[in-house]
Amino acid sequence: MSAERPTVIIVEAPYYSEVTEMLANSVIAELDAAGYDYDRMEVSGVFEVPAAVKLAMESDRGYVGAVALGCVIRGETDHYDHICRESSRALMDLTMAGVALGFGILTCENYEQAMARADVARKNKGKEVAAAVLRMMALKSELGA
Repeated sequence: MSAERPTVIIVEAPYYSEVTEMLANSVIAELDAAGYDYDRMEVSGVFEVPAAVKLAMESDRGYVGAVALGCVIRGETDHYDHICRESSRALMDLTMAGVALGFGILTCENYEQAMARADVARKNKGKEVAAAVLRMMALKSELGA
């Protein structure tokens, strides 16, 4: 974390590490280009991402925004539905409480879909996630929130 540049926390669930790393690289490139520093934090799974974001934002580290990264791929049970719904709801609750957040939790039917969304040359969801957090941080600043 730099004293000169504001810092964003990137919370990652690296279960599908290749997907998450591609997303993170895109997010980092956009944050750097916009003049932001970042810290990266890993958690064990997508379910833990919202709690880690909350802890980071409540810490004394002065984060101005957060990015949530991970990937959930549908399996044979309804576990996918529960994880997607609950992590999304918890992250939305954080945004409604004033956290500037980029939502980068991919919810896909298969690994190929996840790779296509994370790939810079195809969908580049990381860039979209970074744009979202940058816009929300700017909006908070504009509104004095």
